[in-house]
Amino acid sequence: MKTLLNEKAPEFTLLNEKGEPVSLSDFLGRKVVLYFYPKDMTPGCTTQACDFRDYHESFSELNAVILGVSPDTPEQHTKFIDKYGLPFSLLVDENHKVSEEYGVWVLKKMYGREFMGIERSTFLIDENGMVTQEWRKVKVKDHIQEVLTSIQEGEK
Repeated sequence: MKTLLNEKAPEFTLLNEKGEPVSLSDFLGRKVVLYFYPKDMTPGCTTQACDFRDYHESFSELNAVILGVSPDTPEQHTKFIDKYGLPFSLLVDENHKVSEEYGVWVLKKMYGREFMGIERSTFLIDENGMVTQEWRKVKVKDHIQEVLTSIQEGEK
């Protein structure tokens, strides 16, 4: 598995839930918490999104923006955002091109079958576009606190 740690984050432009293009470079000068997740409205992904929602203000105070990425459509993202009051954008990676660039589009196994999908992962990108932290095969419990702590320690 390739690592992106201490490398320039792969640039991308994806559509958000409103169908508007969003580029990573739009956020130069701010930290970006870029998290990849498998699917809107599923239990683990809902818990993760709501955890990010609940700590959104803390991330904002640290000059960090949260962006979620999955293969879901803008319509699915809009329903997810509306249902759970998510205060951040969800980006559409339907052809999983960006997921592949970040090395999170992988062969998964569930209930004895194999399929390609997103491995839940989070990347912390600094103000200059460099990957300063990466979490792969993320377990949702306590993950958001880990990311927040990492940013806070980087501030010291």
